[in-house]
Amino acid sequence: MFLYSFKMHNLISMQDIKKKDAEEIFHRAKFMENVCNFKAGYDKWNGKILVNLFFEPSTRTRMSFEIAMLRLKGRVSNFAEKLSLTSLEKGENLTDTIRTIDSYCDILVIRSPKAGTAKYASEIAEHPIINAGDGSNQHPTQALLDIYTIKKLKGKISGLNIALIGDLKFGRTVHSLLYGLAMFNASITLISPNDLRMPSFIIDGVKNINKNENIRIKEIYDKDKDINKTIKEGNFDVIYLTRIQKERFADIEEYEDVKDTYKITKSIISDNTIVMHPLPRLNEIDREIDNTKNAAYFAQAKNGVPVRMAIIDYLMENFYKDRK
Repeated sequence: MFLYSFKMHNLISMQDIKKKDAEEIFHRAKFMENVCNFKAGYDKWNGKILVNLFFEPSTRTRMSFEIAMLRLKGRVSNFAEKLSLTSLEKGENLTDTIRTIDSYCDILVIRSPKAGTAKYASEIAEHPIINAGDGSNQHPTQALLDIYTIKKLKGKISGLNIALIGDLKFGRTVHSLLYGLAMFNASITLISPNDLRMPSFIIDGVKNINKNENIRIKEIYDKDKDINKTIKEGNFDVIYLTRIQKERFADIEEYEDVKDTYKITKSIISDNTIVMHPLPRLNEIDREIDNTKNAAYFAQAKNGVPVRMAIIDYLMENFYKDRK
């Protein structure tokens, strides 16, 4: 049924993913769409348990992982989001928490406000770990579902002209997505206020991993530039927006200065441009776009279930094959 089986047991960062891993996940996700639509059955993980360890609030990511595991005939336990409802509030250290919960389940999905938590968990846990977002660092499953959505709607990634717009400094979704788009040879324009530019170490990391490829990354980082003109003249195939994240700012005045920098309206995009957003959104996208063929953000959210089904399936299959 499926093409490849590698040694990948955890999904922590897009830097860790090879192109064949991503392609295999996309191949499986296409099949999982049929499972979601009741056109195919799949009960290989019947009775297996997934635990969501979410130390930050989440709606789409947590629910899509929960529904993904249920679609795979598995079971789900959700870890309390508020530390006041956990033993961590009593002083229990994270190591003990992870080891204990790992002993209860078969795969763990972890979200944390602290960068590096998922990687740390992967070094402790016996079972597969999936990073569902660690601070402002990475969100690899979001990047994979984003790329899957683009491929479905555009038929390819290579050669597409893609703009990433908004909070590129703290936006973990775009950090992961940049690695993925470069892996598939897209042409990328980064548009942000100067203080919210994509970190240079991420751009350097993308170029280093893809050093044998002709990586095309352009930066536009002056919030006073005419963004409407830039978008109109950019001829973008894909516009990917992120909200300015108030919770990541230490100084509220800095947030107020940039919060409404960018807003996409129907008048400034071409008929063939798709508009994407990891959600939740604030004022970045005019509501008039919602019911047009340009809007791809609800398709993104829907694709989260089959893509995460594919990720769970792929990691667990590799894990159990290696245990034989």
